[in-house]
Order: sequence, then structure tokens, then C-alpha cells
Amino acid sequence: MAIDKEHLEFFAVDMGQEGWHTPPGYPDGIEQKILAGHLDEEGKTGNRTRLLRFAPGVYTTAPFVHDYWEEVYLVEGDLTVGNDAEGKGGTPYAPHTYACRPPGAYHGPFRSEGGCVLLEMHYYDD
Repeated sequence: MAIDKEHLEFFAVDMGQEGWHTPPGYPDGIEQKILAGHLDEEGKTGNRTRLLRFAPGVYTTAPFVHDYWEEVYLVEGDLTVGNDAEGKGGTPYAPHTYACRPPGAYHGPFRSEGGCVLLEMHYYDD
């Protein structure tokens, strides 16, 4: 698999407000910051590495499914997977947990009681 990403050496990541935005289809309180790469979901090419953060108490209401690979590492905070549409239930996870999902895998919904930061890598197969 060819990965076309820019060469980036260590740099400080601003965890403040600059550079964060809510991805399309996500509720307010969930924001992403792209660290490297570009994922073209229409053209089904590319890759990206991003941080995704949940504000405390935020949750999604339906499972997600997409046509690219996704690797997720819970850096800090708490994340519950599999809650219902009211944010109840599910399985809680602590920092330093990991998931790898192939294209077409349904996952979520998600919630975070105290907020969290995830490191995610998304990519298409060649």
C-alpha cells in the first residue's frame, strides 16, 4: 500500500482552540484537528492522521460506517462505545486502548463523560 503523506518532523501540536473544527455529520462538541495527509472520501483515495476530541458529556446517536480503514487510539479521557440514542449504556474504555476497523465495519455510537482525545488514522486500500 502506497502512503502519500508529507514529511513532517516533530512539531508542537496546539491543543488549544486553533485548527479544530467539527467534522461534517458530527454533533457540536466533537472536533478534529488534521495532523497529516488528506482523505478524499468522494474519490476514495488518500489517508489522514487526525486528533478527534469529545467535550465532556457529548455523545453520538447512531453507528458510523465508512469505506476506509480506521485505526483509533484513545490517548486520554474516557470513551463509551455502543450507547443508545439517549447516550445511555455501552461499554466504557480507558486511555491506552486501541481499535482497528476495516471498511464497512459498523461502530459506535460513542459518548464521553469527562471528555477524551483520540488519535485516528484513516486510509483506503490501493
